Amino acid sequence: MQFDWTQVSRKVPLGPYTTLKAGGSAEFFVVAKSHDQLVRVISAAQSEGLDVTLLGWGSNVLPADAGVQGLVVVNAARCIEIDAEGSLLADAGAGFQEVFLKAAQRGFGGLEFAVGIPGTLGGALVSNAGAYRSNVSEFLTRLEIVQNGEPQWVDPSWMEFSYRDSILRRPDAPKAVVTKVEMKLPEKPAKAIFDEAREYQRQRISKQPPPASAGSFFKNVVDTDLAKRIPGLTEGMRKAGVVPSGFLIEACGLKGFRLGGAMVGKKHANFLLNVNEAKATEIRSLASHVRESVHAQFSVCLEEEVLYLGDWSDFVPISM
Repeated sequence: MQFDWTQVSRKVPLGPYTTLKAGGSAEFFVVAKSHDQLVRVISAAQSEGLDVTLLGWGSNVLPADAGVQGLVVVNAARCIEIDAEGSLLADAGAGFQEVFLKAAQRGFGGLEFAVGIPGTLGGALVSNAGAYRSNVSEFLTRLEIVQNGEPQWVDPSWMEFSYRDSILRRPDAPKAVVTKVEMKLPEKPAKAIFDEAREYQRQRISKQPPPASAGSFFKNVVDTDLAKRIPGLTEGMRKAGVVPSGFLIEACGLKGFRLGGAMVGKKHANFLLNVNEAKATEIRSLASHVRESVHAQFSVCLEEEVLYLGDWSDFVPISM
């Protein structure tokens, strides 16, 4: 399939397309407004040997200041369909919260935790998003990917899901892009769905800060021994063996810590904020300082939820 260069822009700054409002430019850039356009663009680019980076709402990524090579595609295909049996078919570019709302309005639950998550369904799947002991992957029945220039439907096992992770997040990830998602959701009384969702939203509002952020920057730590010996955790966390990263970061005294235009959240320590036109290098350097501080105090290595996009080969953390 021949690539249509007439629909492509060059050297487009990516900051406006990410919730962290930072990072360099895309070498090539296009907005795909329909599923058909998305598949055509990605198939053609892959056939030409171009690296393809797919963006939804840019809520869990940090592009390098040096930019992102290849083609960056913003997925603006957002169709959602759900039948009377709870089978849902949606474009990967559909808002995760919109998917929840459409399902809830038809009396199907399971995605209540999606309320307040600022991202797309496709992005949620790549990071196996979840909260309150639920994960998006548990409802997936199959997904459409484009790989080697060809669209195909695959089984959920293809994604190799684990906690806040999938095969598409890994350094050796296959050159594939998720374009459409099929899910099966459980029937549930509407009142129970919206009551649960409102409680999750209330908790998020109390924790999440208003400035530019990527959401939770680090994965929570799954460590049964650590959960048993650290004071201040809830009984549920102890039983699950989960230690919130924000808890560890706060215990290191890092709330409000700043590096240039980047800052650790004062409201919730697992949010790294762009408070004054921070460069991507400043944000990643702040993340490195947080990781080192937590490791020094707790002997725990925090793992980022945020994906670093583009050319970070010359990255050296800024000295504190």
